Amino acid sequence: MKTKNKSGIKSISTEKITSQLNELLAAYQVLYINTRGFHWNIKGHDFFEMHLKFEEMYTDFQTKIDEVAERILTLGATPAHSYSQYLKTSVITEQTDVSNGKKALAIIIESLEKILKIERSILKKASEQDDEGTCALMSDYIREQEKALWMYNAYLGK
Repeated sequence: MKTKNKSGIKSISTEKITSQLNELLAAYQVLYINTRGFHWNIKGHDFFEMHLKFEEMYTDFQTKIDEVAERILTLGATPAHSYSQYLKTSVITEQTDVSNGKKALAIIIESLEKILKIERSILKKASEQDDEGTCALMSDYIREQEKALWMYNAYLGK
């Protein structure tokens, strides 16, 4: 039996969770850089509105990146920390040269839907291991992103 980590959860119980948290970290990193690119390159009549919204989004993703990495560390593992690892692991693909706000938002919606699937899977595994810290983090993210998806889809008229 492996020893307990600083969270008090047996290390063997956290291996699958931290592996998935690293997948989530990779997805957020790629989404973050995509959204930065959308922010920088947005053009058109909705420039002012979308430029600010993309900044709000990537700031939120940056916070989540830090929280996920710190959760991985709390559980006794090492967070992935190179873009080559992120690109290899991420379910989100990098985007370049997107300047249309509605197209960029559609890409973000698709990305968040993929991220939600990872978060729900992590939540299930964490719940099975009585990992309340990870459960709370994932529950908060899921609640926030479900509302964001509703709003982003409403903006696109869907």
